[in-house]
Amino acid sequence: MRSAVTDVLPARVLRSLVKFGFDIGVARRKRALTVAMMSERLAVAKSTYLRVEKGDPTVSMGTYAMALFVLGVGEAFAKIVDPRNDEQGLLLDQERLPKRIRVKKSGPSSP
Repeated sequence: MRSAVTDVLPARVLRSLVKFGFDIGVARRKRALTVAMMSERLAVAKSTYLRVEKGDPTVSMGTYAMALFVLGVGEAFAKIVDPRNDEQGLLLDQERLPKRIRVKKSGPSSP
């Protein structure tokens, strides 16, 4: 059964998910972990873990996060949209800065 989410995701997003899954598979093999070992450590079925390595967008984000944790790169997930690393956001913040700062004049003070 095909999910509707795959029909609405832009091709670039799907390609990046496929690459992400592929990279998880490469990291698993570099660490000499089997699919069975990964699925056990993630507490998911082997078929679900294999979908992770395919970059399936219907697999929960928590499963992807746990896969990164098991591989020892869990901190990378937290850094993906860290505001300090968001170049576009930092540029937008800079554009919003006022060009000049004016001190408001106060009216006559009454004693």
